[in-house]
Amino acid sequence: MNIGVIIPLIIFLAIIFFIGFWSSKKLEESTGGFLQEYFLGGRELGGFVLAMTMVATYGSASSFLGGPGTAYTMGFGWVLLAMTQVVTGYFVLLILGKKFAILARRYNAITLIDFLKVRYNSTVVVLLAAASMIIFLFSAMTAQWVGGGRLIESLTGMQYTTALFIFAVSVLVYVVIGGFRAVAVTDAVQGGVMVVGTLVLLIAVIIAGGGVPNIMQDLLAENPNLVTPYGNEGNLSAAYVSSFWILVGVGVVGLPQMAVRAMSYKNTRSMHRALVIGTIVTGFIMLNMHLIGIFARPILPGVEVADTVIPLVALKVLPAWLAGIVLAAPLAAIMSTVDSLLILVSSSIVKDVYINYLNPNASEKKVKRLSFGVTTLLGSVVFLLALNPPDLLIFLNLFAFGGLEAAFIWPVVLGLYWSYGNKYGAIASMVTGIMSYIAIHFYNQANGNLFGVHTVVLPVILSLIAYVICSLLIKKTKYVF
Repeated sequence: MNIGVIIPLIIFLAIIFFIGFWSSKKLEESTGGFLQEYFLGGRELGGFVLAMTMVATYGSASSFLGGPGTAYTMGFGWVLLAMTQVVTGYFVLLILGKKFAILARRYNAITLIDFLKVRYNSTVVVLLAAASMIIFLFSAMTAQWVGGGRLIESLTGMQYTTALFIFAVSVLVYVVIGGFRAVAVTDAVQGGVMVVGTLVLLIAVIIAGGGVPNIMQDLLAENPNLVTPYGNEGNLSAAYVSSFWILVGVGVVGLPQMAVRAMSYKNTRSMHRALVIGTIVTGFIMLNMHLIGIFARPILPGVEVADTVIPLVALKVLPAWLAGIVLAAPLAAIMSTVDSLLILVSSSIVKDVYINYLNPNASEKKVKRLSFGVTTLLGSVVFLLALNPPDLLIFLNLFAFGGLEAAFIWPVVLGLYWSYGNKYGAIASMVTGIMSYIAIHFYNQANGNLFGVHTVVLPVILSLIAYVICSLLIKKTKYVF
């Protein structure tokens, strides 16, 4: 067990715990109602915290472990593809932004499904949306917890079960007691850790490789395709790279965990500041983490499990104590994604199902107790699943985000901007998006990508067509905003 690596991680977790307890005090002092404070932070996020919670929520194990690992394998082609993610926060706030926040306040919406409930006045839309969120986000969250457990295991030498337990308790403590405010503020801290960790590791890797020119010469000597836009085997097509932008750029507007952040900021100035900060920070992290992945190839040749490249190269090129600080970045990325998904799934069960349909007159005391209990129960179930995750959960995680985008993007976006959109269009769009995404995913697995584009592209187009046609043909009505 490497004590030098562990001490900075313990300090990092202690800071996270402190934020959780601070947020629990704010929760007790809140005058805006428990639900609004626990699930939306009282709609008081400033520009910096809003930007960093969006970056940290979006940046996950894939951004700090899987993405750089793929860049290690495929070369600069994957770095180019990863940079399509730079506009993520910009598009979410630009498209949803002011109008979404105004309507959410007018409707007193605390969750994304609250907005859909008022906008479409349909139980089917609400239950379909809640089921989609619970199933897809639950699976995505489980896989993230596996990543967190594996990272702590590799850094400390602990048994996987022990490492997973430490990770689970760390997340549950601050999320359960502090709610959305704890998630947002810890995301801001974790986002800062990501930026510093990325910069330090990039500099160390470049120095260890003898400078960028030497690293490039080594890559060229090994395989010239590594420094082209087409991947190590020349199989990254322009169509696929371009269409990937739908999944990680425009389509992110449809992700519930991102959309809810467009409901939580304090004022227009905060939103504008978050647009700038979020875009810059996302670009910095995505570019440099993926560069670290490919630059590590000459330093650590022959790594068999590409996802371990970042921990391995950090331990190789940095002193133990500094490696501990730097490796808090991927841990922060995983934790910041998990906490957001956890509070989102909890809100779907408590607010969107229990309060809306089972017990609309529940007292605040009962709702508070239920929220704490549901969040704890969800975390415990995810912990048990992560001990030995079934193939189904891993399979669902691979297309969870794409499935959510195909389901939610048009009911949300056209629900905001098109007055003729109605519940029939929303139901048709969600069903078409989910079913076509699953069908095309299976087809692509067996036969290669249809038309050479990413799986999410056609479902997004089909769900748009279904929304427009069913809204106009089944019962054309005009919604007054």
